[in-house]
Amino acid sequence: MNKQGIADVVHAKIGGTKVQAEQAVDAMVDSIVSTLKKGDEVSIAGLGIFSVKARAARQARNPRTGEAISVPAMKVPKFRAAKALKDAVK
Repeated sequence: MNKQGIADVVHAKIGGTKVQAEQAVDAMVDSIVSTLKKGDEVSIAGLGIFSVKARAARQARNPRTGEAISVPAMKVPKFRAAKALKDAVK
């Protein structure tokens, strides 16, 4: 399922227009992204927790040439699934 599929499900559940459903999905995604940019975490009951993890700088190797390259430190998004989600997928 992609973003459009989620918008279709939202449209089927709450009615209104498809444009309004797409706007609702876009607003939810935008709010999650902006919260993660601030460094905060987003917790959705029954789904999980979105957070930001700091990854340290490290040395890596180019698999083709074997040359050592430097990978800079960066922040990466992380998702921890809630117990309800884990149980539903089993």
